[in-house]
Amino acid sequence: MTEMAEFIVRPEFLVTLLAAIAMFATVLTIAMPLLERDRTSQRMKVMAVERDKMRASRLAEMAAKDGKGKLRQAPKGYMAQVVESLDLRSRFDTDEARNRLKMAGLRSQAHLVTYMFFRVALPPMLFLFTLGYVFVAGFQYPPVVKMLIAVGVGVAGFYLPNVFLENRVQKRQQSIRMAFPDSLDMLLICVQSGMSVEAAFARVAKEAANQSLELAEELSLTTAELSYLQDRRLAFENLGKRTGIPGVKAVATALIQAERYGTPVGQALRVMAKENRDLRFSEAEKKAAALPPKLTVPMIVFFLPVLFVVIMGPAVIQVLGVRN
Repeated sequence: MTEMAEFIVRPEFLVTLLAAIAMFATVLTIAMPLLERDRTSQRMKVMAVERDKMRASRLAEMAAKDGKGKLRQAPKGYMAQVVESLDLRSRFDTDEARNRLKMAGLRSQAHLVTYMFFRVALPPMLFLFTLGYVFVAGFQYPPVVKMLIAVGVGVAGFYLPNVFLENRVQKRQQSIRMAFPDSLDMLLICVQSGMSVEAAFARVAKEAANQSLELAEELSLTTAELSYLQDRRLAFENLGKRTGIPGVKAVATALIQAERYGTPVGQALRVMAKENRDLRFSEAEKKAAALPPKLTVPMIVFFLPVLFVVIMGPAVIQVLGVRN
């Protein structure tokens, strides 16, 4: 053992060992680039396969929903016959009407046919109903006045479908606007964790359903469009058009620019998430600031008379008692 220890600590052995280690490291450094595989092409093949699987899955889901009549409903029945016989499509089937229906969440052809039918059928229906009511109910008005009332209600019936549509659009936008900042934060987290944009949209759509079904529906449609549309830019543009909300349109524009110029998607989402949170907070401040003027009239009408009665009531009762 002593001779072996002396042999190991000899300078000649140490120099030989270090030379062997250096030679092995040199050979390994030269041989490693030659033995390394092309992982880029392999990774791209894997991503292509995953994207094809996702596209097939989304198309299968949409086909299943289509078969159940949830997304596409063929316009059939009496309404479609009236629309075709009166050629209402040439007058009411415009891009603006279709966009408003999409913003209201009504995307099928059946909804468009129903909208066009009621634009024409509702005025005469309300006119006849109002005319019969004012004459049968026995209102003490001249016949001319009764006729004018019925005509006015009939004219208002022409605009009722637009009023209903506008109300539905506002409610839908309000729901999306309130839930969008939180969903944008979740989308940022998913993207920063390494998920693709399609997978991030799909995950956020599932999570957003608990807070806003409208937003979850729009994100699911965007996920499907990202899967089967050739140009991803169209999917983001459609998201902004369907919602009609400036904040969503700004996020869609940021995603389009990130895809076009190669900028980090996470950075764009982080900036847009902060802007949307600030916008929601400013809207809440506006509502809080508008509350005192709105309460002025109810307080004057309802609270002050009661307050005067409580304050002046005992004095009035005492004065009346003294006089008696």
